Amino acid sequence: MRADDGDRVLDADQWRLEAQAVIDDVKKHVRDLRVSERLTSTNQVIYLNLVTLEDLRFCVELSAAGFAIVGNRHDDTSNTGNERFETPYSLLDFVSPRYRNSFGNALLDKLKELER
Repeated sequence: MRADDGDRVLDADQWRLEAQAVIDDVKKHVRDLRVSERLTSTNQVIYLNLVTLEDLRFCVELSAAGFAIVGNRHDDTSNTGNERFETPYSLLDFVSPRYRNSFGNALLDKLKELER
């Protein structure tokens, strides 16, 4: 996603596919990440409920502009105007020190496999 696509329109199914790709990509490095069943997705945004490895809970908005933490608990969009992140990795790196360790260890494991 490019940041200049600020109002890119996807239908609900496309946003769900986009969200599922993100979930699949980072699921080994978080306790839980899933699409919010309470908050309504639109053709411009979908909401994800995140539990970090530190057991912190957030509501994350995924849009063409990137990722933003919009709530400090699940299904909460009360925090507006927050910093945007281009990737789920940069968001997780910002909120979860254990994510950094988990991701780094996974990279080391892959490098060790390549050495064999």
